[in-house]
Amino acid sequence: MTYAEPLSFLKGARVMITGGTGSLGHALTRILLSESQVSSVIIFSRDEYKQYQMQLQMPANALKRMRFFLGDVRDEQRLRRAMRGVDYVIHAAALKHVPAAEYNPFEFIKTNVMGAENVINACLDTGVKRVVALSTDKAATPINLYGATKLCSDKLFVSGNNYSGKNPTRFAVVRYGNVVGSRGSVVPFFLQERAKGVLPITDRNMTRFWITIEQGAWLVFNALRQMAGGEIFVPRIPSMRVEELARTIAPECEMKEVGIRPGEKMHEVMVPLDDGRSTMAFDTHFVILPQQSLPQWAIKADDCIARGGKPCPSDFYFGSDNNTEWLQNGELARMIACLDLPEAQAWSLERGLSGHS
Repeated sequence: MTYAEPLSFLKGARVMITGGTGSLGHALTRILLSESQVSSVIIFSRDEYKQYQMQLQMPANALKRMRFFLGDVRDEQRLRRAMRGVDYVIHAAALKHVPAAEYNPFEFIKTNVMGAENVINACLDTGVKRVVALSTDKAATPINLYGATKLCSDKLFVSGNNYSGKNPTRFAVVRYGNVVGSRGSVVPFFLQERAKGVLPITDRNMTRFWITIEQGAWLVFNALRQMAGGEIFVPRIPSMRVEELARTIAPECEMKEVGIRPGEKMHEVMVPLDDGRSTMAFDTHFVILPQQSLPQWAIKADDCIARGGKPCPSDFYFGSDNNTEWLQNGELARMIACLDLPEAQAWSLERGLSGHS
């Protein structure tokens, strides 16, 4: 599975990343500065220390093309100031911790929902050309508040195209599953817990989608290139059972089932059954077409067919349990070996692996 295509369309462009100091923001920035001729990359985030750390990690020649804005997506005026002269926006800022959302629902709504509205308005007011918002599999048929806020955000960005009028701004969404090695994910947790000899797993039959940070970043770039407006891009990525994941990381450990936490699903969904009739299939991804009425220039089924897409069956459903592609142990091992984490590097050395294996 490959997502990488030339980024020539970004030559001379100014790209802003909200939440740019996160795991994905780092990957997006690295690729933009090394693989494209962007004029500048603007990091917009609220944590001054993370911005400081990011600046320390960047070579001097890269910093010449970077700008750092302290700000919160809850502050629409600050967003407008940061977006002046910006061509493309990648909206990655969000509150993401599922249990925290249940305990702090108003905070998640302010950032994930009201923040999305602020980003949309600021992009429209400043004439940004294209906007890709990051979503999650938890936004499909959500059962927790975090997923519900992201579903609402997805709807806002798709409908945001109705507000463009003669304005050049176009909005689309990218939705994908668990990122191997991202902050707070289960892979770093298992790598740390294996020293105790026991790995707590929710349920042996639970399945999840998996994607690397690199794949996620290229999916965003391809969406920026291909989008007409109104699409939800969903990658064809593999699934893996949680038990197999645990055994790959720590085959010597005992597995202890602790049960599913509130707000968790046994299997994740990327294309719900009700969206199946509006979904187009490509070799590397799916596109969920908007069911609501959008401007004439927005994405249509005919556009997808012209690009090689095929309509999915009316009963189509893409879940981590009915996936046709499953992650093998060797593939997961190579993914872990590439992670920039001390625990992953130690694990890789024990098994004679390297990031280039």
